[in-house]
Amino acid sequence: MSEPERLQRAPQYWPTLVDSYRDHLRRRRAEDPAVPVLHLFNEIKALGYPGSFNLLYRYITQGRVEADRLPISPCRLARLLLTQPDNLKDEHRRLLDDLTTTCPEMIDLAELVRSFADLIRPRDDNADHLDAWIATARATDLPHLHAFIRGLHQDRDAVQAAVTLPFHNGGTEGVNTKTKRIMRQMHGRAGFTLLRHRILLA
Repeated sequence: MSEPERLQRAPQYWPTLVDSYRDHLRRRRAEDPAVPVLHLFNEIKALGYPGSFNLLYRYITQGRVEADRLPISPCRLARLLLTQPDNLKDEHRRLLDDLTTTCPEMIDLAELVRSFADLIRPRDDNADHLDAWIATARATDLPHLHAFIRGLHQDRDAVQAAVTLPFHNGGTEGVNTKTKRIMRQMHGRAGFTLLRHRILLA
């Protein structure tokens, strides 16, 4: 497998004023790899670039001009994969399409993530769909997903109940979280009586 088995953490770059002129910079450096940065600065300055020379210099030395696409962190990619496609902005949808078509593993992963998201909505026939999803995921070359499948097998009864029944303990977990937050706020300030009143009135 030519691609690494795990995502490498991408540099955390903030959007800069140079991004809008990236295509021009790439074209000029392709025409003349030795073009001085000062010449590039003057060219994009004439095009309306409002930033400084140092910003452009750092942008080029970081390799952001020649990169096929702007770096994206694994966390952001996961967030895009877990977002409903209809809720994505057009540019995010295009970015996700570009990223998921870079290698077969990404295509398989994106499809499996989206199909598993459909299982989260409880339905009576989700038990069969879960079996089919597990079989499909096991056939892929995604080792980290195989570990997730083993976890599903260990808690199979609970997982099947979660995807087929409309009942859940979300309300209970919400109360626990709220109680812990109040306890942290009250730590060292008052006794149990006031804490009890705050929880009952929350």
